[in-house]
Amino acid sequence: MVLVEGLGSVPGALLAAVLLLLLLYLLSAGSDSEPGCPEPPGPKPLPLLGNLLQLDLKRTHRSLCELAKQYGPVFTVYLGPKRVVVLAGYRAVREALLTHAEQFGDRDITPVFQDLNHGHGIIFSNGANWREMRRFCLSVLRDLGMGKSGSQQRILEEVHHLLDTLRNYRGEPFDTAAPLNYAASNVISAIVYGTRFQLDEPHFRAMVQRANHNFKLTGSASMQVYNLFPVIGRWVRNRKRLVRNSRENLAEMQRLVSELQSTLSPAHCRGFVDAFLTRKQSEEKSGQRDSLFHQQNLLNCVSNLFSAGTDTTGTTLRWGLLLMAKYPHIQDEVQEELERVIGSRLPVLEDRRLLPLTDAVIHETQRLANVFPMSLPHRTTADATLMGYRIKKGTSVFPLLASVLQDESEWEEPYRFNPHHFLDEHGRFRKRDAFLPFSAGRRACLGEALAKMELFLFFASLLQRFRFRAPPGVSEEELDLTPVVGATLNPPPHKLCAIPRS
Repeated sequence: MVLVEGLGSVPGALLAAVLLLLLLYLLSAGSDSEPGCPEPPGPKPLPLLGNLLQLDLKRTHRSLCELAKQYGPVFTVYLGPKRVVVLAGYRAVREALLTHAEQFGDRDITPVFQDLNHGHGIIFSNGANWREMRRFCLSVLRDLGMGKSGSQQRILEEVHHLLDTLRNYRGEPFDTAAPLNYAASNVISAIVYGTRFQLDEPHFRAMVQRANHNFKLTGSASMQVYNLFPVIGRWVRNRKRLVRNSRENLAEMQRLVSELQSTLSPAHCRGFVDAFLTRKQSEEKSGQRDSLFHQQNLLNCVSNLFSAGTDTTGTTLRWGLLLMAKYPHIQDEVQEELERVIGSRLPVLEDRRLLPLTDAVIHETQRLANVFPMSLPHRTTADATLMGYRIKKGTSVFPLLASVLQDESEWEEPYRFNPHHFLDEHGRFRKRDAFLPFSAGRRACLGEALAKMELFLFFASLLQRFRFRAPPGVSEEELDLTPVVGATLNPPPHKLCAIPRS
């Protein structure tokens, strides 16, 4: 009997499946690469287990970064019976995702995401479905003002609500998770549904909490084991929790979609859902067969946007405030710049170019916090050659974003919080090629422009109006920066004090 965190007891009935996997491994292990076309090197795998004993499944990205020091920027690991090619460092990731974007452009959809999305939506689909949904989503989001003044108004509305929420704490210690996640989620909700939710709305709070919980579950060790050996799915408790959370969120989304459908007016688009429903109706009326604009794609697109637009932005903001409390001298410099440049009015996007230090602090927070260290796995669409190695069609590829954001050949102090990574000798903001928190190429984050706007407007407004400190009795040195690992890297549980600035 085997016991793993989130994994129930596994009876001897799995013995046949284990033996079958072992046989398949032994059969495949004899297939070497063609002469003159070496495949990426890597540690010798064990039968069935592969290299799992060499990895810390609670911090897989760290284990892979260590292996890269031994085997180089392109190497092979076996996650159980599954062969994976890992790309480490800026040069390897850039060459794969940008230079060879087409060959490395498919998504490798793991069992858990197949369970949840069934090949629908944007993030976890391939082929014609992915191309059509991504093209449509980008077009609609641009029409709705993503990255432009339309989005700024939605964000600034949420900024006012967030500032009010923090004022209500009256300087007392509070957990930053809920208010920042609700604020980020309300921005994407306004774009998707055409309206924001009241912060005390139980259905809204429950949706956000379930989405955040699922991010933690998908990164758990038991879910990683399930992805490698899906036959054990019925005994994995975390999988059951994740599927239940997803079903409840989809049911709530269906309720919201139905309400919008009942008042739909093609002449007045309130948000993404309206645009999708209008396109769906148009294709149904024209009798178009095999249309991709169906209910499953709608709900999964909304779910993808809602989840991706909440956790990563909210988590990055939490890291930003924690780092300001940890390094008060940097907080002093940011607040001095805000006072000198914009005074007492709230920041707007046009101010960003005039606030190089503030912008640098946000970028350095994204770099060091490294909230999505593993990215999502890619899959090769054809045989490819990368940095002298042959990678076969259909291979799972991990672009290790952590190794890019902390590449020792690209960053002066890769493991320290240093905003000067993004400032030149004259104090002007400078872009860095190795800054890839949103990944790159065909599968780069769909909401990158929106996320950049949110991070600037929320962070600058919060620092302008509040001083963030550790709770009474806790020193700055005692503030812990050890991340809690899930699908994203969250700050450890903590509370801060938001002291209003006069």
